Amino acid sequence: MPEDRRDPQEKEGFTPSSPVKRTLAWIGLVYMVILVAMTTYPYFTGAGLGNLGPILTVPGLIGLGILVLVSWKSAGRPGKVPAIALAALCWLLALATLPIGIAGLMSNFRG
Repeated sequence: MPEDRRDPQEKEGFTPSSPVKRTLAWIGLVYMVILVAMTTYPYFTGAGLGNLGPILTVPGLIGLGILVLVSWKSAGRPGKVPAIALAALCWLLALATLPIGIAGLMSNFRG
């Protein structure tokens, strides 16, 4: 068997992903779960889901607010006041969009 010919003191280091990349991965995971639920729903009910545009913006807006704060805490950009203002704006927009999205989602379940 061939032996490892690298210098024993030369080790490959583990470099973890940045907090921003991990935040984006969590946002992607949330959307993946939503899309799996949306694509499997018709198999069980025989009808597709509609009117989901507003509810699909809510995780993105919440994630964007978190992403801005994580970026500010880890890299220092944007500044403190713009980061907090943008995060608050994203969360307020998500809060305003949530009732519209829930109404659109519930319109799929009327008898």
